[in-house]
Amino acid sequence: MTRPIRIGVQIQPQHADYREIRRAAAEAEDAGVDIVFNWDHFFPLRGEPDGKHFECWTMLGAWAEQTSRVEIGALVSSVGYRNPELLADMARTVDHISDGRLILGIGGGWFQRDYDEYGYEFGTAGSRLDDLGEALPRIKDRWSKLNPSPTRDIPILIGGGGEKKTLRHVAEHGTIWHAFGDAAVLRHKSEVLDGWCATVGRDPGEIERSTAVSGRPGAAAEELVDLGISLFTISASGPLYDLGSLSEWVAWRDRLNAA
Repeated sequence: MTRPIRIGVQIQPQHADYREIRRAAAEAEDAGVDIVFNWDHFFPLRGEPDGKHFECWTMLGAWAEQTSRVEIGALVSSVGYRNPELLADMARTVDHISDGRLILGIGGGWFQRDYDEYGYEFGTAGSRLDDLGEALPRIKDRWSKLNPSPTRDIPILIGGGGEKKTLRHVAEHGTIWHAFGDAAVLRHKSEVLDGWCATVGRDPGEIERSTAVSGRPGAAAEELVDLGISLFTISASGPLYDLGSLSEWVAWRDRLNAA
């Protein structure tokens, strides 16, 4: 399956007043990106540990009203922060507010301070991935029971590269797989994912491949395209949210899609 190249931007909700986050989301949409992401944490991941920070899902509800074209979502929500049925209902609601533009990004979680300060059980990496495997079918089942139902089959983006559990979850439930690493790592992980797809009887071409990028597009990005990566996401942090490279990534996307 040949997929068009897509460009995302992650507006990291840290070290900024909300008006700057709102401005950055609007600027990203105006620049022509395909998806605007935030992230699901309760404290900054870099810089001043107790700096300004905002919550993920209430922000997505605001973005659903503010934006009109881009898809929106978290990159990614932690499975441990919300009951799966509640998360399904939240996602369905934002899906309706946005007229069908929500992507449900989800992963096992990893930032221990979030868990400790908000009273969640941190467990182990393995137990958190087991929780993810349990949550995904529960989310889908809840979507089938909600009234009104979601406006579409909400895409599920699963982040991570664990070969024994995460990639099996992607093969079973994922619409988009978001991975990290250089070309060699991504090639290997992609082959593992293809193997899990064969095991569970899934066409691997049904799963969009995604990664984070920085700087400006060039030979390294085109090597990733050759590996089957089609969604490229640039990150920006507060307080300034420098989105100066977006126009180059959008032009690069348009050039490859037209070829």
